Amino acid sequence: MNETVFNILSTFLDASLLERYGMRMLDGLWVTIKLVAFSYTLGMVLGLLLALGRLNKNPLLQYSCRAYIYFFRGSPLLAQLFLLYYGLGSLTAFWKDMGLWWFFRDAWYCALLAFTLNTAAYQAEIFRGSLQAIPKGQFEACRALGLKRWTAMRKVILPQSTLVAIGPLGNELILMIKASAIASLVTVYDVMGVAKLAFSRSFNFEVYLWAAVLYLIIVEIIRRLLRRIESRLSRHILHES
Repeated sequence: MNETVFNILSTFLDASLLERYGMRMLDGLWVTIKLVAFSYTLGMVLGLLLALGRLNKNPLLQYSCRAYIYFFRGSPLLAQLFLLYYGLGSLTAFWKDMGLWWFFRDAWYCALLAFTLNTAAYQAEIFRGSLQAIPKGQFEACRALGLKRWTAMRKVILPQSTLVAIGPLGNELILMIKASAIASLVTVYDVMGVAKLAFSRSFNFEVYLWAAVLYLIIVEIIRRLLRRIESRLSRHILHES
């Protein structure tokens, strides 16, 4: 039985390949985790601001936020990444004068910016929907209590809307993890970047299997964490019912 299992594993796992690229694949995993974590967090902050702008009564602010969301949700993430890295990144003299060439010459920073701007548009719509899902009576109660707008938003509205948004935000995070693979197209050595490098030198498709398994593991961990967070946030609802 053990010999059979070993034979099956040896069919899919090349020991020499694992020895050569195993550690590099783990380094790529760390790059992927950092890229997604930073861009998702920054996108969440920007997305919340965009959502509040969309709900603002100022027409200029409202339509500016709407235009931003329309563009970044309506165009491919790959095109946005190429526009930033190959498009804006080609303006070498301009960015040197601005003191920002260190940013736009680095593929990782360009990928971070592209993912942040893209996920912010999607998260903005998630936050907008969750804020609009809060009954108007909550806002009226805050005004009746004399709470300032920011205090009411921070203490009353946002905690309730977070419970509504947690599921869609989790889905957006999972989609981002999988979409992060396109960063390899601008020479970022994330999981997929290392897999492409290993395949170009070994011509062994096994490295793509490793990449798929690593993405699957990350997604499963995130899915379980989100389930725990959602159940923890909704405990009071379950107790009341």
